[in-house]
This record gives sequence, structure tokens and C-alpha cells, in this order.
Amino acid sequence: MALDNVKYAFYENDFVNYIIGYKDDKLVSLKLVKENNIDSIKNSFSDFVNKQLEEYFNQERKVFDIPLLLDATGFQKKVYFALLNIEYGKTKSYKDIAIEINNPKAYRAVGLANNKNPIPIVIPCHRVISSNKKLTGYAYGLDMKRRLLNLEGCILTN
Repeated sequence: MALDNVKYAFYENDFVNYIIGYKDDKLVSLKLVKENNIDSIKNSFSDFVNKQLEEYFNQERKVFDIPLLLDATGFQKKVYFALLNIEYGKTKSYKDIAIEINNPKAYRAVGLANNKNPIPIVIPCHRVISSNKKLTGYAYGLDMKRRLLNLEGCILTN
């Protein structure tokens, strides 16, 4: 499903800057960026999403209440819905997620779906780590993954 008429809004934050992609009143993407490179179109919905992200970064919000519109395959959607069930401050392994979606051998495919997650943080792919409890793969780098997990109070071994 290709999404048409998506609008983008840039927001600055002390933790990370981001671009919110939205269509009507649904979040379709969140991109972590260093600087603004778009024509930013803010509205009440993008401000609503930004407010929830600000609360998260200030450790005032643990659960997001944002309507989502996912442009993803059926498998990816299964993975993303499983990720939404990982509690704030907790982690699961790629294998755990594969088991949860009834495809126990698909842990590598779970990793690929995580890498393509269009709405990081809200769909918390940063909470997925390797079975040996080590940080592995994150589209925005391991340093950002570590920062997000530290924000949530996760104790990491590496």
C-alpha cells in the first residue's frame, strides 16, 4: 500500500530531532534526524504526536496513544503489533518475537522487519535485543538504541 498525501512536520528536541509523517489523523512515519531538510507542515495532529514524544523523552509517558497507519507487509505488521506489547523498560529477543507471532524460526526476518519499522520509538523496536542479552542492530545505530533503553531504565550488559 503506497501512501499518498502524507504531510511531514519537523520537531526539535534535546534528546533527538525528528520528522513526523502523518496522513489525516494517523501517524505513518517517524524519522530521527540531525537537522530539518523538509518543508515542515505542522497541525494539531502533528502537535499531538509531538506532545506524546516530548512526554516520553521527559520520562513522563510510558505508553503511546497515537493512531497508526502502517504501510507494511502482513508479516511486518505481525511483528510491529508484537513490539507494541513490549512494556516500557523491558526487552525481548528477536527469537521471543518470532515465537510470539507463531513463526519460531523467523528471528532473522523479525530483525529485518525491525530494521524497516517506519515508526520507531512509538513501535518500540529498540526494545528488541539478541538472545544473549546484547545490543544488536538498530536503524539509527546502537548508540541511539542504548540511549533509548537507558532512558527507559533498562540495564544493559554491553
